[in-house]
Amino acid sequence: MTFGPIVSPEWLHQHIDDEDLRVIDFRWYLMGGKGRDAYGRGHITGAVFVDLEAVTGRQGGGRHPLPSAQQFEAEMQKAGVGPRTSVVAYDDAGGSIASRLWFLLRYFGHESQAVLDGGLAGWRSPLETEEPQVARGGFRSREPDRSGILDFEDVRELIGVPLIDARAGERYRGEKEPIDPKAGHIPGALSSPWAENLGPDGRFKSPAELRKRFADLGIDPDKGAVAYCGSGVNATHDLIAMELAGIKNGRLYAGSWSDWSSRDAPVATGPNP
Repeated sequence: MTFGPIVSPEWLHQHIDDEDLRVIDFRWYLMGGKGRDAYGRGHITGAVFVDLEAVTGRQGGGRHPLPSAQQFEAEMQKAGVGPRTSVVAYDDAGGSIASRLWFLLRYFGHESQAVLDGGLAGWRSPLETEEPQVARGGFRSREPDRSGILDFEDVRELIGVPLIDARAGERYRGEKEPIDPKAGHIPGALSSPWAENLGPDGRFKSPAELRKRFADLGIDPDKGAVAYCGSGVNATHDLIAMELAGIKNGRLYAGSWSDWSSRDAPVATGPNP
């Protein structure tokens, strides 16, 4: 049975005690607060905490470069992940942070990972504050397949494939920029805020709804699209949504706007063309 890219809170309630399951709290905040502190105030039973910054690389474009294989392997081993462990990652931001861990696990060759649909808000059970002690896992990073990753030069020369911006609309339009050097978006990119992947209940929309959402952006189900955001974190939410919609070839501009806006590169503002 294929596992992921999402699991429901109901599924997790049924499987929370499975020996081959690891739940990872991957909360992180761009502004105001630390994920570790939120974890300490209460987390899903048995969950371990992994910090986004601990699985962020030291080399590469943008604020959150991809980690090295060795760095990621060490952090997953500390989290108790083994080669046959099914990993469920969650956050309190609609899955927009946890999706990055889902992406990294797949990038480094793991075969069983998912994001908790609805996140912590969908759990609706008492939280615990005690930090579990887990045995070191035997996770091994495989050689990553970089065909799903684009850098600045790749994006600058991109032809015939939609480029979608997963940030909030006001950042795309250039009305607001809280952290990066310039406001606006990559010329030719289409606004595709990750939050629009979710329904009123905070869970991912149905595959049919997601297919329509991406079709309205002109995305061909076979050609796919390249997604970017501020630093390559939230854009992975669009990659999950595309997969749920049955769209192939979802790829990531790893450096994203934090890379593009730090260079001598053109910038566009305003709404979708």
